[in-house]
Amino acid sequence: MNYKKLGNTDLKVSTICLGTMTWGEQNSQDQGFEQMDYALDQGVNFWDTAEIYSIPPKQETFGSTEVIIGNWFEKTKKRDKIILASKVCGPMREYVRGGGNQFGEKNITEALEGSLKRLKTDYIDLYQLHWPERKTNFFGQLGYEHNDDGQWTKFEDILSSLQKFIDQGKIRHVGLSNETAWGLSKFLELSKIQNLPRVMSVQNAYNLLNRAYEVGLAEVSIREQAGLLAYSPLAIGYLSGKYRNNKMPKNSRLERDGDFWTRYQKPNLNKAVDSYFEISKKYNINMSQMSLKFLEIQPFVTSVIIGATTMEQLKTNLESVNMELTNEIIKEINEVQKIYPNPCP
Repeated sequence: MNYKKLGNTDLKVSTICLGTMTWGEQNSQDQGFEQMDYALDQGVNFWDTAEIYSIPPKQETFGSTEVIIGNWFEKTKKRDKIILASKVCGPMREYVRGGGNQFGEKNITEALEGSLKRLKTDYIDLYQLHWPERKTNFFGQLGYEHNDDGQWTKFEDILSSLQKFIDQGKIRHVGLSNETAWGLSKFLELSKIQNLPRVMSVQNAYNLLNRAYEVGLAEVSIREQAGLLAYSPLAIGYLSGKYRNNKMPKNSRLERDGDFWTRYQKPNLNKAVDSYFEISKKYNINMSQMSLKFLEIQPFVTSVIIGATTMEQLKTNLESVNMELTNEIIKEINEVQKIYPNPCP
């Protein structure tokens, strides 16, 4: 396994992070336990979850993934082996604390206490804001329209609340998710000016079908030491090749919840996927591993968050750290991006 520093901390996290959002929906607790056991044995010390998991979000499964992780901690007594990340959700349906904004001190306190209880731990290493409260572009939305009603929690107030939790020892570090370059820069600016907690990471979508992070955010990540935690690195499985030629594997995310994953249903998707598949075929390498390794070697990426529903997928994904991408392969990948630029932003 490879490791990188989380932000400017002394924590070294594995460059493959164990994603957990399927546990409690597509995966049972026993399957989650098996994944955690195996990942830890392979050197994966970084796990990511969220209060809203499992996915797709539903009232009856809210918090179910954190419960599974907490039960594993209780059974194995290995909490100290894991650098654990979780998230407080942004504006949500009424079943989450009445809906609406979630980053005021009352709601964020309730969210954190709920996560700690489900996770059966006294602290979370990286606590992230799952998506912004303000009206901005995230989850693949294009065409920014400025419509700021000011009805969102001030960044300095959020950081002040998080500082209290750090002082209490309940969280160690702070991160963002689904954030823009302006949002990341503003949080960093305020933390410096007002001596508030510093953002250590940004968890955004990043894959060969969506390299939008490279525009603007990548520079901020490198200069400010707030690296990317790349989620959806295989674009819900498209970059494994399993959906090629109109295939629809049983119990795959697309087969189960196609209406939820509309972000990836775009005109040039299949052409781009086929082009990347041809590269992997030409060089006789695994397409999933090629797609993951390209992300891992980017200087602005701290860790790549994988999400497997089978042990075979997990093993394949973890083995990507041992792959080497030649300059020729990287060049050909970049050529495809020129032809089909970010088909699924």
